Order: sequence, then C-alpha cells, then structure tokens
Amino acid sequence: MDGDRSTMMACLGIESTAHTFGASVVTGDGKILSDVRSTYRPPPGSGIHPREASRHHAAKAPELVASALSSASLRVDEVDCVAYSAGPGLGPALRVGAVVARALAAYYSKPLVPVHHAIGHLELGRLLTGASRPVSLLVSGGHTMVLLPRRSRWRVFGETLDVTVGQLLDQLGRYMGLPSPAGPEIESLAGGGSRLLDLPYVIRGNDLSFSGMLTAAKRYIASGARREDVAFSVQETAFAMLCEVSERALAFSGSGELMVVGGVAANSRLRAMLESVARRQGARLELVPPRYSGDCGAQIAWTGILHYSHGLSVDPRASRVIQRWRLDEVTLPWIDR
Repeated sequence: MDGDRSTMMACLGIESTAHTFGASVVTGDGKILSDVRSTYRPPPGSGIHPREASRHHAAKAPELVASALSSASLRVDEVDCVAYSAGPGLGPALRVGAVVARALAAYYSKPLVPVHHAIGHLELGRLLTGASRPVSLLVSGGHTMVLLPRRSRWRVFGETLDVTVGQLLDQLGRYMGLPSPAGPEIESLAGGGSRLLDLPYVIRGNDLSFSGMLTAAKRYIASGARREDVAFSVQETAFAMLCEVSERALAFSGSGELMVVGGVAANSRLRAMLESVARRQGARLELVPPRYSGDCGAQIAWTGILHYSHGLSVDPRASRVIQRWRLDEVTLPWIDR
C-alpha cells in the first residue's frame, strides 16, 4: 500500500476490553477525528462484573459508534477498515466489541483488523508524543510492564509477577469501599497522607511483585491506620518500584526517551517521579495526554491503521477474541530494527 494512500485512510476503532466501551475514527496521518466512550461503573466497593460490563457495552454501542462517525463527518461506508480490541480482556466485554465490529465489517464489506489492546496503548502513545524508540512503562489494570521496541516486537524488559499496579490500586480502593476504577480516588486520598508506612518493596531482577504490598495495606486499614496514610504509602512505594525498573531500562538501553502509557499514567505523582528518573538519565519524559492514557477507541483505530497499512486484516467469519494474549507474541512489521 503506497504512502499517499495510507495517509488518506480512515479507520473506525472499537474498544471493549474491560469497563470502557469506546469508538473512534483516526486517519492514516494520525489525526483523531473523533473519540467517544462510556464507562461501566459498578457499585462502590465492587469490582467489574464481566456480565454487567458486557450489558453496559451492548446498550451503549449503537449510540457511541454513531456518535464517533458523526463527529468525524463520515459514514461507515466511507471508512477504509474497522478495527476492534481482540484481547486481552474480559471475555463477555470483548465479545460485544468484536460482534459490533464484525457486523459492520461484514455488512459494509470492510476489512476487519484485530488489535492487541496493550499494543494500542503503546502505539497511540508513540503517535501522540512523537517518541521514536522509547523505553515504555505500561501501567494499567491489565498490564504492568517496562518495554522496548526492537526487531518487530515490543520486547519485555520487566513486568509484574502477580497483580498489576492498576489492580493494586483498584483492589485497595474496593477494600476501602471506593468506586471502581479507584485510581483517581486513591490519588486524591494520598494527597492528604503524610506518614510513610512500611510496605513490602519487591523487585526480582527487573520484575515486580505487588501482592504482598496489597495484603500489608489491607492489614494497616484493618488495624485503624488513616486511609490517607495508607494510600500515600502505597503510591510512594509502588511508584518507586516502577521508577527503579524504568531507570534501569533507560541505563541499559541508552534510549533518550521514557514514555508512560496506560490508565495509571494519568497519576500526577507517578509523572513527577518519572520526571526525576528521566532527568537523571538525560532522557525526555514523553507523557500521553491524560484523556488518552486510559482505554479508548483511538488506540484501537490508530493501531488498526498500522496493521492494515502493512497488509493485515481477517475475514469477519474467522475473527475471534483472545482473553489471555501476551503482547510480545505479536509481530509488528513497522518496528523494523
């Protein structure tokens, strides 16, 4: 596919891996023409129920897809391809997005492009920041990884051995009776904390473990510790672990860029700590705008464009979702060195 044609393309992207259903239209030259979303909110103190999330997505999908197309001033028959989040994620939620994308692609005879959700975060991050070959910290409810783009893959430098940092914050928030996703609430509580409590700091090689920290934090709450101090201590300790592994990756790789993506990337304290890391290593900190740090259709639409412009699409009848899917298993021909 020639370069002029690829820049003129438009892709409709559909995201539905967990609590958010999103739809977006992005062009081949990286313009986000529209991005709309709706988030399923379980009762305070509860986590995501996959069936209820899927019901939310099914109810919101028609109006969100219509809104994304309308805001982009396009009809479905005018887009070049339809992309969807094929995984990883919650099965019932993933299937809603896949069914919507499959139906549109089949009815309008459009190429259908499956996208790995986490690669969507990374590639949208590179688009929005202009980063080329960054050390990338991916921090969300589904992933905690430090990565480098090398030889047609995102290569894992380090990752969580148990719960992700997003799950750490969400499960702590749930224990406190906070709404889910709880990251913003934990950040707000941490702003009122002043006492640094002793919590497990576990790094094995370049991998991290947060489950012991979660258990210890719950014990502090049960023993009557101030919630503000617990939230403050969890953020300081968990983020220090992320900074240590990220700084090691910067020093090892010689990259002059440190990019942070994923829902937890919106946390202002994490951003400030990573700024210090980048400064010490003489690197630029590349921050995705908070609006696009969390799950959204734009990450799927843009990565769909990249895949499609390199010849990848599937027959709608052969499309599927993959609940467990490592991102370093996916070949990415646009990462060529």
